[in-house]
Amino acid sequence: MPHKRALIVVDVQNDFLPGGPLGVESGNRILPVVGNLIENGQWDLVIMTQDWHPADHVSFASNHPGRNPFEVIDLPYGSQMLWPKHCVAGTEGSQIACVIGTSGADLVLRKGHDKSVDSYSAFCAADGHSTTGLEAYLKAHEIEEIIVCGIATDFCVSYTALDGAKAGFKTSVVMDASAAIDTNDSLAVARAAWKEAGIREVLSTDYT
Repeated sequence: MPHKRALIVVDVQNDFLPGGPLGVESGNRILPVVGNLIENGQWDLVIMTQDWHPADHVSFASNHPGRNPFEVIDLPYGSQMLWPKHCVAGTEGSQIACVIGTSGADLVLRKGHDKSVDSYSAFCAADGHSTTGLEAYLKAHEIEEIIVCGIATDFCVSYTALDGAKAGFKTSVVMDASAAIDTNDSLAVARAAWKEAGIREVLSTDYT
Protein backbone atom coordinates (compact mmCIF):
# COMPACT_ATOMS: atom_id res chain seq x y z
CA MET A 1 0.00 0.00 0.00
CA PRO A 2 1.41 3.49 -0.89
CA HIS A 3 2.46 5.51 2.10
CA LYS A 4 0.47 8.59 3.05
CA ARG A 5 1.66 12.08 2.14
CA ALA A 6 0.81 15.57 3.37
CA LEU A 7 1.36 18.86 1.57
CA ILE A 8 2.33 21.68 3.94
CA VAL A 9 1.84 25.17 2.51
CA VAL A 10 3.73 27.64 4.68
CA ASP A 11 2.69 31.28 5.22
CA VAL A 12 1.43 32.26 1.76
CA GLN A 13 0.04 35.45 3.30
CA ASN A 14 -0.49 38.97 2.02
CA ASP A 15 2.22 40.55 4.19
CA PHE A 16 4.81 38.21 2.65
CA LEU A 17 3.82 39.06 -0.92
CA PRO A 18 5.16 42.05 -2.91
CA GLY A 19 3.85 45.27 -1.38
CA GLY A 20 3.68 43.81 2.13
CA PRO A 21 6.04 44.84 4.94
CA LEU A 22 7.97 41.59 4.50
CA GLY A 23 7.14 41.05 0.86
CA VAL A 24 9.30 38.51 -0.96
CA GLU A 25 10.05 39.63 -4.50
CA SER A 26 9.20 36.30 -6.14
CA GLY A 27 6.14 35.68 -3.98
CA ASN A 28 3.52 36.33 -6.67
CA ARG A 29 5.28 33.97 -9.08
CA ILE A 30 4.68 30.94 -6.88
CA LEU A 31 0.94 31.50 -6.34
CA PRO A 32 -0.31 29.55 -9.38
CA VAL A 33 2.21 26.78 -8.70
CA VAL A 34 1.05 26.43 -5.10
CA GLY A 35 -2.57 26.51 -6.22
CA ASN A 36 -1.99 23.71 -8.72
CA LEU A 37 -0.21 21.62 -6.08
CA ILE A 38 -3.11 21.99 -3.66
CA GLU A 39 -5.63 21.01 -6.30
CA ASN A 40 -3.85 18.04 -7.86
CA GLY A 41 -5.40 15.56 -5.46
CA GLN A 42 -2.25 13.62 -4.63
CA TRP A 43 -2.30 14.39 -0.92
CA ASP A 44 -3.87 12.60 1.99
CA LEU A 45 -3.80 15.89 3.89
CA VAL A 46 -3.23 19.54 2.99
CA ILE A 47 -1.98 21.73 5.83
CA MET A 48 -1.71 25.52 5.58
CA THR A 49 0.08 27.70 8.12
CA GLN A 50 -0.44 31.33 9.05
CA ASP A 51 1.83 33.66 10.97
CA TRP A 52 -0.63 35.09 13.53
CA HIS A 53 1.03 37.67 15.77
CA PRO A 54 -0.27 40.00 18.47
CA ALA A 55 0.62 43.66 17.84
CA ASP A 56 3.06 43.62 20.77
CA HIS A 57 4.99 40.60 19.50
CA VAL A 58 8.59 40.33 20.68
CA SER A 59 9.93 39.93 17.13
CA PHE A 60 8.70 43.36 15.96
CA ALA A 61 11.43 46.01 15.86
CA SER A 62 8.81 48.65 16.65
CA ASN A 63 8.38 47.07 20.10
CA HIS A 64 12.06 47.67 20.93
CA PRO A 65 12.81 51.42 21.13
CA GLY A 66 15.98 52.33 19.30
CA ARG A 67 16.09 49.08 17.35
CA ASN A 68 15.59 48.62 13.62
CA PRO A 69 14.24 45.78 11.48
CA PHE A 70 16.78 43.06 10.70
CA GLU A 71 18.89 43.77 13.79
CA VAL A 72 19.52 40.77 16.04
CA ILE A 73 18.88 40.84 19.77
CA ASP A 74 19.28 38.29 22.54
CA LEU A 75 16.16 36.88 24.15
CA PRO A 76 15.78 34.17 26.81
CA TYR A 77 15.49 31.48 24.10
CA GLY A 78 18.44 32.74 22.02
CA SER A 79 19.16 35.17 19.19
CA GLN A 80 16.18 36.85 17.57
CA MET A 81 16.02 38.71 14.28
CA LEU A 82 13.81 41.78 14.52
CA TRP A 83 11.22 42.18 11.78
CA PRO A 84 8.91 44.91 10.53
CA LYS A 85 5.44 44.54 12.02
CA HIS A 86 3.68 41.85 9.98
CA CYS A 87 0.83 39.33 10.03
CA VAL A 88 -0.91 40.93 12.99
CA ALA A 89 -3.81 38.65 13.90
CA GLY A 90 -7.01 39.45 12.05
CA THR A 91 -5.54 42.06 9.70
CA GLU A 92 -5.72 41.90 5.92
CA GLY A 93 -1.97 41.30 5.85
CA SER A 94 -2.33 38.16 7.93
CA GLN A 95 -4.78 36.55 5.50
CA ILE A 96 -3.77 33.77 3.14
CA ALA A 97 -3.56 35.07 -0.44
CA CYS A 98 -7.06 35.14 -1.90
CA VAL A 99 -6.02 33.29 -5.07
CA ILE A 100 -5.02 30.38 -2.83
CA GLY A 101 -7.68 30.57 -0.13
CA THR A 102 -8.21 27.93 2.52
CA SER A 103 -10.96 25.81 1.01
CA GLY A 104 -8.46 23.15 -0.04
CA ALA A 105 -6.98 22.80 3.46
CA ASP A 106 -7.72 20.02 5.92
CA LEU A 107 -6.08 22.09 8.65
CA VAL A 108 -5.10 25.77 8.94
CA LEU A 109 -2.47 26.07 11.66
CA ARG A 110 -1.76 29.48 13.19
CA LYS A 111 1.64 30.07 14.74
CA GLY A 112 3.45 32.92 16.46
CA HIS A 113 0.51 33.93 18.63
CA ASP A 114 2.59 33.83 21.85
CA LYS A 115 3.91 37.39 22.11
CA SER A 116 7.06 36.28 23.95
CA VAL A 117 8.52 33.87 21.38
CA ASP A 118 8.85 33.83 17.60
CA SER A 119 7.73 30.87 15.53
CA TYR A 120 9.09 29.96 12.11
CA SER A 121 8.43 26.23 11.97
CA ALA A 122 4.98 24.70 11.64
CA PHE A 123 6.07 22.15 14.26
CA CYS A 124 7.73 24.12 17.04
CA ALA A 125 8.35 27.68 18.23
CA ALA A 126 11.80 29.25 18.26
CA ASP A 127 12.30 28.32 21.91
CA GLY A 128 12.67 24.70 20.80
CA HIS A 129 10.02 23.21 23.07
CA SER A 130 6.66 24.96 22.51
CA THR A 131 5.10 22.58 19.99
CA THR A 132 2.11 23.25 17.76
CA GLY A 133 0.69 19.73 17.82
CA LEU A 134 1.33 19.23 14.10
CA GLU A 135 3.59 16.21 14.56
CA ALA A 136 0.92 14.39 16.57
CA TYR A 137 -1.78 15.38 14.06
CA LEU A 138 0.20 14.01 11.12
CA LYS A 139 1.08 10.79 12.92
CA ALA A 140 -2.53 10.30 14.01
CA HIS A 141 -3.38 10.38 10.29
CA GLU A 142 -0.57 7.90 9.52
CA ILE A 143 1.35 10.40 7.38
CA GLU A 144 4.85 9.21 6.51
CA GLU A 145 5.96 11.87 4.02
CA ILE A 146 5.64 15.66 3.98
CA ILE A 147 6.08 17.94 0.99
CA VAL A 148 6.73 21.55 2.04
CA CYS A 149 6.37 24.78 0.06
CA GLY A 150 5.55 28.45 0.60
CA ILE A 151 7.23 31.56 1.98
CA ALA A 152 10.01 32.02 2.77
CA THR A 153 12.11 29.14 1.49
CA ASP A 154 15.08 29.99 3.68
CA PHE A 155 13.15 30.73 6.87
CA CYS A 156 9.71 29.31 7.72
CA VAL A 157 9.72 26.71 4.93
CA SER A 158 13.21 25.58 5.90
CA TYR A 159 12.51 25.41 9.64
CA THR A 160 9.34 23.43 8.94
CA ALA A 161 11.17 20.98 6.69
CA LEU A 162 14.02 20.50 9.16
CA ASP A 163 11.66 19.89 12.08
CA GLY A 164 9.63 17.50 9.94
CA ALA A 165 12.71 15.49 9.05
CA LYS A 166 13.77 15.49 12.71
CA ALA A 167 10.34 14.07 13.61
CA GLY A 168 10.95 11.16 11.25
CA PHE A 169 8.96 12.18 8.18
CA LYS A 170 10.39 11.71 4.71
CA THR A 171 10.66 15.37 3.70
CA SER A 172 10.91 17.35 0.47
CA VAL A 173 10.87 21.07 -0.38
CA VAL A 174 9.15 22.12 -3.62
CA MET A 175 11.56 24.73 -4.92
CA ASP A 176 9.39 26.30 -7.64
CA ALA A 177 6.48 26.57 -5.19
CA SER A 178 8.61 28.42 -2.62
CA ALA A 179 9.95 31.99 -2.53
CA ALA A 180 13.20 32.89 -0.79
CA ILE A 181 14.38 36.08 0.89
CA ASP A 182 18.02 34.97 0.40
CA THR A 183 19.73 37.51 2.62
CA ASN A 184 23.35 36.98 3.71
CA ASP A 185 23.49 33.60 1.93
CA SER A 186 20.49 32.37 3.93
CA LEU A 187 19.25 30.15 1.09
CA ALA A 188 22.62 28.44 0.70
CA VAL A 189 22.77 27.88 4.46
CA ALA A 190 19.27 26.38 4.42
CA ARG A 191 20.06 24.07 1.50
CA ALA A 192 23.20 22.82 3.21
CA ALA A 193 21.15 22.01 6.32
CA TRP A 194 18.59 20.15 4.18
CA LYS A 195 21.31 18.06 2.58
CA GLU A 196 22.65 17.08 5.97
CA ALA A 197 19.14 16.18 7.16
CA GLY A 198 18.33 14.11 4.07
CA ILE A 199 15.69 16.55 2.80
CA ARG A 200 15.10 16.42 -0.97
CA GLU A 201 14.73 19.39 -3.28
CA VAL A 202 11.94 18.73 -5.80
CA LEU A 203 9.85 20.56 -8.41
CA SER A 204 6.08 20.77 -8.68
CA THR A 205 6.29 18.78 -11.92
CA ASP A 206 7.40 15.79 -9.84
CA TYR A 207 3.79 15.60 -8.60
CA THR A 208 1.84 15.95 -11.83
